[in-house]
Amino acid sequence: MARVCEISGKRVMTGNNVSHSNRKTRRRFLPNLQMVTLVSEATGEKLRLRLTTHALRTIEFHGGIDAYVRRTASADLPVSARRLKKRLGAVVAEAA
Repeated sequence: MARVCEISGKRVMTGNNVSHSNRKTRRRFLPNLQMVTLVSEATGEKLRLRLTTHALRTIEFHGGIDAYVRRTASADLPVSARRLKKRLGAVVAEAA
């Protein structure tokens, strides 16, 4: 499984460890990925995503997964979130 955030797209970065004598050896900077289950308030559907903590904070800042999915372009969302966005549109249309 690739170490990539499904929402933000953050991935592994590389750099150097630099010793006191200024020798350089390669190293990897891994993203802080967490497996989270987000529940849609409108549909009651559960989304299981592998997100960075930064993306999780962004989703919470926007007011939850429903609000985040509605205001984000479909091209920038993973397949599971696109399906949720489509169902949210149907739920909103039913309510109106």
